[in-house]
Amino acid sequence: MKLSEIKDVLKAEVLTGEDQLDKIIVGAGGADLMNDVLAAVAKDAVLLTGLMSDDVIRTAKVAGVGAVVFVRGKKPGESIIKLARSHNLPVLLTRFSLFLASGRLYMSGLRGLDGSW
Repeated sequence: MKLSEIKDVLKAEVLTGEDQLDKIIVGAGGADLMNDVLAAVAKDAVLLTGLMSDDVIRTAKVAGVGAVVFVRGKKPGESIIKLARSHNLPVLLTRFSLFLASGRLYMSGLRGLDGSW
């Protein structure tokens, strides 16, 4: 699924990575514990999270995450945005909860990191 489709499904605002909306995202995962992200195969996936920390961006970069979506309308601080830009990592913001955002993506055909269908 293209990042632009994820943006539409989640009615999301693009905070960084406007030039990467054609990027292909292969799966999705939701976590507020960054250890869970590192434990999952997250290469080129979208990470949905409500955690507001620079560690989200650092962990996403290490894990090879394709994009980060902050949920519940929680807008990240400028340090998070700057760090994401420096790593060329797309960041989006949706008003949906983690549960609803995950469900909407699943119903649109994007699958979890465990390959579940």
